Amino acid sequence: MKLHEIAHARTGDKGNISNISLIVFEKSNYSLIQEKVTADRVKDWLGKVVKGEVKRYELPQLGALNFVLYEALGGGVTSSTQIDKHGKSLSAFLLEMPI
Repeated sequence: MKLHEIAHARTGDKGNISNISLIVFEKSNYSLIQEKVTADRVKDWLGKVVKGEVKRYELPQLGALNFVLYEALGGGVTSSTQIDKHGKSLSAFLLEMPI
């Protein structure tokens, strides 16, 4: 199963810090993403795209996890920033992660 099957994501940025909010479609799946989608796994999955630290914040009342990515793409980014030849954004790429 891939993350996009149970959640959607939004990306934002400010300076060299990006933010991905990962929100489950059904709150019953929150415990699954809480367990499987750690800051370390996100950093590993995004590989060379994120040069700095990744922090995770839990928002159980919203059924969401928020990830703060430092030095993503080596500087300021936007949600439309292409990270591969297919034009995937940071959030679209994260949603491809297997869980």
